[in-house]
Amino acid sequence: MKKVYTRIIGTGCYLPPKIIKNNDFLENKFFDSVKKIPLEKSNEEIIQKFQEITNIMERRYVGDDQVTSDLAVIAINEAIENAQVSKESLDFIIIAHNFGDIRADFQQSDILPALANKVKMKLQIKNPSCICHDVISGCPGWTQGMIIADAYIKSGMMKRGVIVGADVLSRISDPHDRDSMIYADGAGATIVEAVESDEPTGILSHSSRSDSITYANLLTLGESCNPDAKGNNLWIKMEGHKLYIYAIKNVPGVVKKSIELAGLQLTDIKKVLIHQANEKMDEVILSGLFKLYGQKETPEGIMPMSIRDLGNSSTATVPTLLDLVLKGKIEGQKINPGDYIVLCSVGAGMNINSIVYKW
Repeated sequence: MKKVYTRIIGTGCYLPPKIIKNNDFLENKFFDSVKKIPLEKSNEEIIQKFQEITNIMERRYVGDDQVTSDLAVIAINEAIENAQVSKESLDFIIIAHNFGDIRADFQQSDILPALANKVKMKLQIKNPSCICHDVISGCPGWTQGMIIADAYIKSGMMKRGVIVGADVLSRISDPHDRDSMIYADGAGATIVEAVESDEPTGILSHSSRSDSITYANLLTLGESCNPDAKGNNLWIKMEGHKLYIYAIKNVPGVVKKSIELAGLQLTDIKKVLIHQANEKMDEVILSGLFKLYGQKETPEGIMPMSIRDLGNSSTATVPTLLDLVLKGKIEGQKINPGDYIVLCSVGAGMNINSIVYKW
């Protein structure tokens, strides 16, 4: 008997124009985030250690004339072209982000109206039945948006829509905090539609968890590490080590549950596309997943990485990675028809999503 499934029919992404290398931080004045005093180590030592831990060597920043919704529009246009559909055929627009539109000359977040509505306006979509809303869920915003889209489609309410992860973190990161080197800007988009099939296809299952009581304060907004910093700006503040421990402890179990809900074994999974925040952390998470299945070794090439060149663009990392792999832009990586893949994200110190998808 045929069932309705949610299938990705087009992808797109936008990589902003400014390439920021690690050496571009050599002139920054880094402070201890707790004691608010200058760090004793030289910037050369700080940057070298940062690169060893994260494997980030470059990241992308937006141009001065761009905001988050602009990035989303570019990614959607590319996805529409890739899917070969009309923008007027979209039943919904979901924009996952965390800080709205922030101008280069003014740090206050602008989310009036919702970014999804701004994007619909900038795309000049006239269809009044195309609904718009935002998702704010930390770095897993895009995966959360995909889960919502799957519910829309499986319920019969909607037939086709677009989900975008877009963030501009460069304007909300404290230049005096060494964690600022992690953050980047970007946007990734996926167009999904309902398909009736006798065989399972598209989104097969998903699993999530949110540990807000214990971990809600691992990622917050706070004052600059530099006590003499001018202005009343608030910046991203991260309890990096605690977030790392939370992720390696909990992500493998969430992924395993999603695989089980799909009725599959780990050996069926060809690719694991995980949030790009810290390459060493992702490697430990992948190893933890395989250990849950009694396996000590992880297959080479199962986990594509983009963090070396693109940094952590929050909600944009997974859809951007998916688009780059599908279009042959990551060496040695491809997804073939019939492949089972995992789309996974962890962030905000407390949220995890894992989706099993059959290509």
